[in-house]
Amino acid sequence: MYSEDFDDVNAQERSGDDVYSKQVRAGKRTYFFDVKATRGNDYYLTITESKRRIEKDGRFAYDKHKIFLYKEDFEKFAATLQEMVDYIRTNCPAASPSQTEGDGEENTGPYKSDITFDEL
Repeated sequence: MYSEDFDDVNAQERSGDDVYSKQVRAGKRTYFFDVKATRGNDYYLTITESKRRIEKDGRFAYDKHKIFLYKEDFEKFAATLQEMVDYIRTNCPAASPSQTEGDGEENTGPYKSDITFDEL
């Protein structure tokens, strides 16, 4: 695949139509979960971590990291995520339930859906 083709594919994925969105605030970080639809009406998930930082001049800036998760990977991803969370809760002496469940509030975007993370 040529880099030009790769850029076209990424541009299409980045411009997917929003179907359902939810955000979780956790201290200085916010996690955005966005279900998007391709032109062929196939769904995929983007997960974005956004962390606010202060520039030297006092302005706020945001560091963002994004992953794309496709439906063929949902089951393995969810199972591995649950395994890792369970491992931390069991083996990390400092991991109390309040620390591992997050300290922020959840916000639902303008779209409604019955999709839960367990189904992914």
